Amino acid sequence: MKKIIVTLAALGSLCTEASLERAQQIYNGGDKNKYPQLVRELINSEMYFSAIPFLKEYLAVAPRGRSAEIDKITDDLITKVGVRQFESLDSKILEKSNASTIRYVLAKKSFRAGKYDDALRFIDRKLDDDHAIKPFALLLEASIYAVQKKNDEALKTFKECVSVSESRVKEANSPERQRQLKITRDYCVIGIPRVQFAAQAFDKAYSTYLDLEKTSYIWPEILFEEAWTSFYLRDFNRTLGKLVTYKAPMFGYIFNPEIEVLNALTYMEMCLWNDSKKVVDTFYVNYEKDFDDYRKFLSSLGKDYRQYYLLIKDLKDGKLKVNPLIGRALLAISRDATYIELFDAFNLGREEIERLKGMRDSSLKSALNNSLRESLTLHRNLIGGYIRGQLKLYESQMIRSFEDMSYIKLEILSRRKSELYDDISADGLNRKRGDIVNLKRTDKQYFWNFNGEFWADELGDYVFSLKSECR
Repeated sequence: MKKIIVTLAALGSLCTEASLERAQQIYNGGDKNKYPQLVRELINSEMYFSAIPFLKEYLAVAPRGRSAEIDKITDDLITKVGVRQFESLDSKILEKSNASTIRYVLAKKSFRAGKYDDALRFIDRKLDDDHAIKPFALLLEASIYAVQKKNDEALKTFKECVSVSESRVKEANSPERQRQLKITRDYCVIGIPRVQFAAQAFDKAYSTYLDLEKTSYIWPEILFEEAWTSFYLRDFNRTLGKLVTYKAPMFGYIFNPEIEVLNALTYMEMCLWNDSKKVVDTFYVNYEKDFDDYRKFLSSLGKDYRQYYLLIKDLKDGKLKVNPLIGRALLAISRDATYIELFDAFNLGREEIERLKGMRDSSLKSALNNSLRESLTLHRNLIGGYIRGQLKLYESQMIRSFEDMSYIKLEILSRRKSELYDDISADGLNRKRGDIVNLKRTDKQYFWNFNGEFWADELGDYVFSLKSECR
């Protein structure tokens, strides 16, 4: 067996050397029109990040038109390095190509800029079912329809996306592509109840959310959406049950301050004033001071993307000492699917450094050193930019949550006051409050007695059995 392994390893090494030799010959020719072939040889040599600048340079000088070859090369490269590397290119350069993958890059770029009609225009609707980019293009197209409130088109496209993605998962030829397809499929699965929720079809949404398997990587974040669906159905005990799931130790990385807002709001709707006020007060105690530090911390970093990139790395290495709020936000980002994809690709790029060291000195090696440095610097900044964007998003969520908690606190006072006035006797002389016994409860009011025990197959299925005290 060892002899076979050595033989296969040697064969792989010989193939790599042959590809690099052909790449050297193409590069020495100095013809940029042949850069796609150069990129193909570099991909075959697993020099993905080193290949990026050569493909970008070709796209800058390439004639307008469609090319199946460029389409395939670009998709193979994007599978490894991610689409964001190419979003950095000027749109005028990208628009010269009719390659489906490039048009997808343009659509993503337009979507992030809020130019939804342009994004739809760029998506190639004539994609063959077996085209590599098809599942991702369907997710993007359905998402645009959903934002534009074109619900019928959105539902139809999300369903098609689920079907196409599911079939591709079985055919994926690499772990990276399989993971991308599974996450894409799952986002299409939950796209359907999201559209139904936006259309206020809460009964349908409640049922359809259950189509997402609990083993899905994105399932934990969807519990919050399910809780809102139950809230609008006025199934408040179910809402509380969904939210309490986030107290499970395995979900300690989840960062969503609005979970506590919905918790307080649900108790308020059940007229459980003390419970609601306790959630509000605890929120202020836990977050008010830390949030001031959070904002100062973000301000001190400015737009230095390298510093943002180092935050999570230093946190994992135990080198970063920050308050719990900042730490939890960074931990949440580190578990985010987009961050993981960006970071895994970056590590793949760093492996190329060692491969370059093993190359004999040549004009190509010098060029690859420069192109690899350029690509990795950009990718590091893309990671840093993503971390900064998420931290700023969390900052906005915290601000909104504090505003909501303030509203809830005032609303509790107002409703309790109204309740007291409603209890005034008919003669207007004998005043007394409602029976406060109804505001107390014991653990027996729960279907589950929580003593820190959580079972994986029951997470998300907890239901409270509290009695509403509203009159």
